[in-house]
Amino acid sequence: MDGRRLLPGVGVALAMITLVGCTSSDSKSQTPELEDRGTVLTTVKPTRQDLTNRISLAGKVTINPVFGIVAPKTGELRYLARPPSTTPFDQETWVATVWRKGKPYSVEIPAGAALAGRLMEDRSDVTAGMPVVSARHIGYGIVADIDSALAYRISGAAKSVQGQIKNGPGPFKCKPLGTIAALPAGTIPEPAPTTPAPGATGAPTAPPEPEAPSGGGEGTAPTGLQLVCTAPSDIKLINGAAVTLDLVTDRADDVLVLPVEAIAGTQGKGKVDLVGEDRVRKTVDVVLGLTDGKVVEIKKGLKGTETVAIPGPNLPTAAPVPGGDQQSGAPG
Repeated sequence: MDGRRLLPGVGVALAMITLVGCTSSDSKSQTPELEDRGTVLTTVKPTRQDLTNRISLAGKVTINPVFGIVAPKTGELRYLARPPSTTPFDQETWVATVWRKGKPYSVEIPAGAALAGRLMEDRSDVTAGMPVVSARHIGYGIVADIDSALAYRISGAAKSVQGQIKNGPGPFKCKPLGTIAALPAGTIPEPAPTTPAPGATGAPTAPPEPEAPSGGGEGTAPTGLQLVCTAPSDIKLINGAAVTLDLVTDRADDVLVLPVEAIAGTQGKGKVDLVGEDRVRKTVDVVLGLTDGKVVEIKKGLKGTETVAIPGPNLPTAAPVPGGDQQSGAPG
């Protein structure tokens, strides 16, 4: 044997050292470096698609549900001196007028409903779309409570409503009644007192009773956001039965959209972060449209070729006002 023969165990030790060194070097080269703080890792590009604002609501069958009627225009509200005493089932009922620039606009309750209460004072200034009277549908209706978080997703009359009664008939079209806006407590005015004709003779009349407070009568209780609709006459309804309503409030075709996670803001105006080649964020304003809860329509602010960061920008919080514990209008 020559003198280059290694002692027992020495060759194994050298092999282990070599292996460990290679492994350490390879591991180091495969471990990604940490990105600088603020570096954008996830991005998305705007896409185009048809968008439907669709919402599912849980409701139930209700007898004589109450709904709201809104002002058709902005102006001065004037109620009829005598509220209707009957409920016509074949025609609308005129209950008030909104005057705007000398022109009258009627406030009418749909056929098959009765006046349930006044929601505003007579001769109040109102804006278009504001609930001014409450009406009571005579018969069965379907009522679904709406979470306030969905208010701006609905934000108007429903374009179409489909109903499905649990373990019952459906689907069927459900006709919406009135507005979805929350209604304040409504009041029904006392009937106007009758006065004897001039020159009438007869026994002296008793002194007039004290006038009831303005807005007497039972009226209606305040309600939250609700959707009220009626089913076709051939659909059998049972009071209290559970109903699922599929509500479509608007549609848009081939519109520019972004995921909701990329946008700060959900109604009207919003902000997104654009990402340049240097991976630096730049916040820009956008105008928002419809949303289905997953994507949001971008009406203005983007061309469609931009790269957008996810998540979207953080909206700045309002800075504390010096002396904020002072009352409004107090000297600083």
